[in-house]
Amino acid sequence: MYHLGTRPHDRAALLHNAEQLTGLSLAEIAQQLGITVPEHLRRDKGWIGQLLEQALGASAGSKPEQDFPELGVELKTIPVDEQGKPLETTFVSVAPLMGISGLRWQDSNVRNKLSCVLWIPIIGSRQTPPGERIIGPPLCWQPSAEEERLLRQDWEEIMELISLGQIQNITARHGQVLQLRPKAANSKALTEAVGAEGQAIMTLPRGFYLKTGFTAALLAKHFML
Repeated sequence: MYHLGTRPHDRAALLHNAEQLTGLSLAEIAQQLGITVPEHLRRDKGWIGQLLEQALGASAGSKPEQDFPELGVELKTIPVDEQGKPLETTFVSVAPLMGISGLRWQDSNVRNKLSCVLWIPIIGSRQTPPGERIIGPPLCWQPSAEEERLLRQDWEEIMELISLGQIQNITARHGQVLQLRPKAANSKALTEAVGAEGQAIMTLPRGFYLKTGFTAALLAKHFML
């Protein structure tokens, strides 16, 4: 097995390194990296992603860019059940709520993050202790023309609602494949947004998430589920 934490020099090396992790438990990887495994993920929601970032030598950290900016690749872990069905939506990026006039899909953080994704399925139920969850086979994915069309359509519709001061009326039901949801550690973490009268209001930060139907179809297509 390759040395954990080694920074890959190209996409093929990154995919190869990820393939070396297939079948290992998260506890086995954490042990090799000297990282403590939490008993549950209620307070450590990002722990699995951070573990895999470290194992695969990601360099972006928490910066708003791809995890492997030099390769143009974003790393996404995705919890799945034994049948390979996603257990939850996938966070993509924080949504801009102010100063968004003129922002185009092709320049958006969502498009940048989803232009090339290394998906790593994490197999186990919600009741499975984090350390016992198993790493599934990786998938290096770039959206097809149809997938990008759906993503762009949802993004543009949601961003238009935000710019029109309709932030409070956007629900998780908006969008076919992409949804907007509150993204905050607690209800006190407020940020500025545009109100219905064009005034600045305070609201919870929002994040873009991929719906499970989209990621389920993506995994099913590539793994013949």
